[in-house]
Amino acid sequence: MTALLSYCEAPRCRRQVLLDYFGETHTPCGNCDVCIDPPELWDGTLAAQKALSAIFRTGMRFGVSHLTDVLRGKSTDKIQQWQHDKLPTFGVGNDLDEHGWKSVFRQLAAAGLVHVDMAEHGALQLTDAARKVLKGEQRVELRRPVKRKATQTRTSVVYSDLSTEDNELFQLLRRWRSDTAKEQAVPAYVILHDKTLRELAEVRPVSHGLLASITGMGSAKIEHYGEEILALIREAV
Repeated sequence: MTALLSYCEAPRCRRQVLLDYFGETHTPCGNCDVCIDPPELWDGTLAAQKALSAIFRTGMRFGVSHLTDVLRGKSTDKIQQWQHDKLPTFGVGNDLDEHGWKSVFRQLAAAGLVHVDMAEHGALQLTDAARKVLKGEQRVELRRPVKRKATQTRTSVVYSDLSTEDNELFQLLRRWRSDTAKEQAVPAYVILHDKTLRELAEVRPVSHGLLASITGMGSAKIEHYGEEILALIREAV
């Protein structure tokens, strides 16, 4: 999903971006939405250098949300735990809001400057191409992010046919999913669907083997999130 979002925000011809992914080159197609109606671009070289530096200085082990907190100088528990408030990049990115920085990270991924390691829960890692940008040898043009419209706060989903205890676990799992989705900068449903969370709350599996019997819990999901889910279920027992 991160790759798809990066593709959507790429400031270059759609065909070029797709062919680049497969190691091929091509001139602009002249037919896609970007070619027909080019987006507004800005010189994002300095922003790119800040973002790439934050990835490097935090050890290339963290996702978009944490890196955004570092750049915007948010003193969260996780920031303090890793002492990232002591880094030179802490707080250097107040010129962009949270949405703006997430757009920057996605575009850096689309440009091949950043690799998203899904095996490490969405950790961002520098590619060899990032070196020239960090050294100031390559300019980076970014697509100006579209301002989001204010939306009403979504209400909690409650199933009337679940017991009080199962509903409490369901809400606990939804909060965990929301936090995980924010950390990986993906929509919540990419992590797990409500149907899966509901079944987890009802069945309450206590092992990896039992997790495999839950709808939507494939081997990859179990590998990435199994321990966290089992811990939440144990906590609710």
